[in-house]
Amino acid sequence: MSLASLPFLLEIGTEEIPDWMIPAALESLRLQFEKLEIAHDSVTLDATPRRLVLRAEGLPARQADSEERALGPAKSAPPKAVAGFARKHGVAPEALTVESTPKGDYYTFVRTVAGRATLDILAETLGGIILQIGFPKTMYWTGKGGPRFIRPIRWIVALLGDDVVPFELAGVRSGAVTSGHRRLGARAIAVTIADYAERLRENYVILKAEERRNKIHKELAGVRVKPDAALVETLVYLTEHPTPIVGSFDAEFLALPEEVLVTVMRHHQKYFSVEDEHGKLAPQFVAVMNIPSDPEGFVRSGNERVLRARFNDARFFWQTDQKKSLAARLPDLAHVTFQAKLGSYLEKTERVKALVSTLGGDAHAVRAAELAKCDLTTELVKEFTELQGVVGGLYARAQGEPEPVWQAIYDHYKPESMEDAIPRNRTGQIVALADKLDTLRGCFGVGLIPTGSRDPFALRRAAQGVVKILVEGKIDIDLAPLVDDGTDGAKALAEFLQDRIRYYFKEVRGFLYDEVNAATAAGWSNLVDLEARLIRIRDLRSSPDFEPLAASFKRIRNILDQQKFTGVNATAIDEKLLQDGPERDLYDEYRRIAGQPIESVVSQLRPKVDLFFDKVLVNAPEDDVRRNRLMLLGTLLLEFSNIADFSEIVTTS
Repeated sequence: MSLASLPFLLEIGTEEIPDWMIPAALESLRLQFEKLEIAHDSVTLDATPRRLVLRAEGLPARQADSEERALGPAKSAPPKAVAGFARKHGVAPEALTVESTPKGDYYTFVRTVAGRATLDILAETLGGIILQIGFPKTMYWTGKGGPRFIRPIRWIVALLGDDVVPFELAGVRSGAVTSGHRRLGARAIAVTIADYAERLRENYVILKAEERRNKIHKELAGVRVKPDAALVETLVYLTEHPTPIVGSFDAEFLALPEEVLVTVMRHHQKYFSVEDEHGKLAPQFVAVMNIPSDPEGFVRSGNERVLRARFNDARFFWQTDQKKSLAARLPDLAHVTFQAKLGSYLEKTERVKALVSTLGGDAHAVRAAELAKCDLTTELVKEFTELQGVVGGLYARAQGEPEPVWQAIYDHYKPESMEDAIPRNRTGQIVALADKLDTLRGCFGVGLIPTGSRDPFALRRAAQGVVKILVEGKIDIDLAPLVDDGTDGAKALAEFLQDRIRYYFKEVRGFLYDEVNAATAAGWSNLVDLEARLIRIRDLRSSPDFEPLAASFKRIRNILDQQKFTGVNATAIDEKLLQDGPERDLYDEYRRIAGQPIESVVSQLRPKVDLFFDKVLVNAPEDDVRRNRLMLLGTLLLEFSNIADFSEIVTTS
């Protein structure tokens, strides 16, 4: 039996896959392949818009042999039963072995099962693996009831060593023939695993995303483009042979706001913006072609012509919209639906204004809340939805609104991610906070709660924005009364926000999970206070006395829980029942430190607690003594519970 090491190649050739779906699809392909549990040394994943590729090294030609063990009758069984068991497995009774088990000695038959050919396993499973690749949505292309995939599959390359792995999917038979660049390459290219990447390159396909990425960066090196890593990634998976070219537009368009021009270039045309030496927008752009060169300039001039038309549209919309002020557009929001069960954007605006006042917003904040959604009725936002909020801020500035007002409108959708900044001023922070809280309260109130990956109203992003604004804006308010009115939806929202709070402090701020658990257990709804307590806990952790004391607090918590002891009250401690020595010393220490910050007393408190547990029997046989000792321990735990539940701290002791 040969266990030779073989390379494997799978290429799924398709119509163009949406760029943003490709990285996740590759990871899904890798996971599906790993489920086969076929031994291999390494896996490499590659993709272009028209192909998903998995290559693996070190596959065995055959799987290793295995053993099947069948347990038969007991050793004490009649010879007839033993002979029947042997006959069932096609062997003589003498070929059986006796095996000791916990139940006694039994006859067994062990059969060696030859390992299957890896080629056969792959032939049986690859079709299923391909159809199990995860996509946000899929399509039929051979008729309803046929296989589903993100785009129609046009060819499949499947090779194990020099052999084709034979299978068929949706009428497409696997083989050793790939396809090159849609415009410049051959439609049918015979390949081997060894020459696969090079044959594609000869046909204008750069297989590796990293190589396409580096090519874009290298060829952009001489141009002062606005940095845009996300756009680079988009273009990497939109092209098979990316080549940047520089185009220009009429400088008269620079009279439009930079935000409008950049959005048109980036979101609608996938162009990089170009800056001059002063960091201002220059009348140039960089497009990335999917061909090696443009010697006649046809591609460049075509892109310039398209961009000119888009800029003309933007200028027309900008000028048309200015004929009606934002304030005059407010009634129009009655005809724009926010959500079917939550009414129009005019109704949302009234709720947000009220919430802004509750949050302590001033007249500027109320005015910004009133105008914040009015740009949804403008032609520019209808055409360029990415600019909602931004357009409102620009129009408000052009229409003479005070700076805090227009900036708040401009910023009120921020932060749009954990990496994004919060609104630049307090007015904007209050408006953004009110807008996000209204969305969360409304959606949870009507049962629109995110489940799994479904979150059509971006409620996770809204909740993360609430957390970032409160913490990074140092807004000292209590979230609980703003969130929890006792309804089921409000309770679910409170839990949802707590989850986002824990995520923020663990994943974004880097606090340890037990520190976050300890601090949130003592209260989570004032995030400025929560942050301060987390910093105190992290600083305390460096003290050599902290972890032993935390371990003692955990022990106290366990004792109180086991005894179901509640109703802690310091005034209920009976001093006459305290024994002289460690018990009296701990009580005196508690009296001395009561009201002092834990940072200043941890070193003095720890030895008193340690000695108490070494020398004092908490669960004394006398009921009154036992209750008194539990009351002392509960009082000590309660003294610092406004900082954290220190019993949540994970200790090594």
